[in-house]
Amino acid sequence: MHSLRLCSLAVPLVLMLSACGGGGGSSDSAPVVTPVTPTGPAGPTTLVASSTVANRCEAPRSGSSIDKPGTLLDEQTWVRSWVDETYLWYREVPTTYLPQSFATAKAYFDVLKTTATTASGKPKDQFHFTYTTAEWEASLNGVELGYGMLLALTRTTPPRKAVVTIVEPGSPAALAGLRRGDELQAVDGVDFVNAPDAASVNIINDGLFPQAQGTHTLAFSRNGTPISARLQAVEVNTSAVQNERIIDTPTGKVGYLTFNTHNNVAERQLVETMRRFQAAGISDLVLDVRYNGGGYLDVASELAYMIAGPQITAGKTFEQVLANDKTRPEAPVPFHAQSQGFAGPNPLPKGTLLPSLGLKRVTLLTTGNTCSASEAIINGLRGVDVQVNLIGGTTCGKPYGFYPTPNCGTTYFAVQFQGVNAKGYGDFADGMAPTCDVTDDYQHQLGDPDEGMLAAALRYRSSGSCTPATGAIRLLSSMESPADTAARLLRPAYKEIAIIHP
Repeated sequence: MHSLRLCSLAVPLVLMLSACGGGGGSSDSAPVVTPVTPTGPAGPTTLVASSTVANRCEAPRSGSSIDKPGTLLDEQTWVRSWVDETYLWYREVPTTYLPQSFATAKAYFDVLKTTATTASGKPKDQFHFTYTTAEWEASLNGVELGYGMLLALTRTTPPRKAVVTIVEPGSPAALAGLRRGDELQAVDGVDFVNAPDAASVNIINDGLFPQAQGTHTLAFSRNGTPISARLQAVEVNTSAVQNERIIDTPTGKVGYLTFNTHNNVAERQLVETMRRFQAAGISDLVLDVRYNGGGYLDVASELAYMIAGPQITAGKTFEQVLANDKTRPEAPVPFHAQSQGFAGPNPLPKGTLLPSLGLKRVTLLTTGNTCSASEAIINGLRGVDVQVNLIGGTTCGKPYGFYPTPNCGTTYFAVQFQGVNAKGYGDFADGMAPTCDVTDDYQHQLGDPDEGMLAAALRYRSSGSCTPATGAIRLLSSMESPADTAARLLRPAYKEIAIIHP
């Protein structure tokens, strides 16, 4: 669970963010699609079909049956042509950059995107990135190099603050006794909280974001008590679903689960959890996606179906994909009533009938780290008039998706479509506002009914009010802009996307 890096370009340190949005609100209405306005000339007139230079590599991978001998210019030509063919805003890509000015195909790719901004002033495209193909493919099966913990940066300038949010059971972090709420103090002997110099930052980065298996010593504090953890970076199998609970209330049983990512292994885990909820006869569901950055839209569709059931979703569109005018229109993504059969460890057979809860309302716990496919669940259900209450913070704001495409060992991610629901709505680039504005509570474990967001969800379910005993939660008026209450998670950009399953 890693990938964002700290840099020391200036003092104090800043966090180099990648691929996330935030702020704003949403409502179901007619679609609002930003008009495409060219930012320069119409573009090169000699672009070739990307397929003619695909997999022509400057350094073909040993043992690869796909890579063919080629040149750096071949790789750069492929990048430019592929962007021109598939990028949602291809007309807005600057045409002044020459491939000869860049030392790698990835560096060239980085500048081939729109420079336009949203109404709030954010870059319209914050989601343009690459990963090694090996890392991307491993992630689909829930395998990540690291310690098995997810850190959130709640303060990026000295005195910095990073807090453990999730610990993967059985991981090096779990075996070292770390848990949610522990605050990072030092990395390999360097003061994480206050160190300002470049040499210290390099040591922190090497320890927090290991690039190879190895051991590092991290110091934490827990309620003022120091904790030292010697952690081995390994390939960790991460869970998509955690903390399944059935909470008894005076007005019925409430199901709760932490849902972390829409990947291959999520399909079986979600289905098995929903079967147990169905058998228990739950009357409400709290879906905790506060740290879920997205993944496969088909997994989001399956989950939305299992929440609402066939009476509400039969024959309805979950999401319609809007691509550029060079792309053949896609059929709408339906609410899947059967499993799609994602490959991976212990896969669910394709065509397995999915359970359903038949709920007309659902509560999601959200933050600014709730992105893309997670937002599609909200938007898709609202498109068929399921009441979706959001407890927490404004979501990430990512109504866009990708068809990740590999070339010469690098997988490229460029925005290739916008998603809209059955009502044609998909304008939430500035995020979806919460019903109740609640800060993340690191002092309680996820799934604990006393944890701040879950407690607020249960209270809102019973009373329809955001007002707690402490007064820390409030109902937002239609005239307010909610604060983004989320810390920034230290995780890969590929965990904050929506993708179409091939």
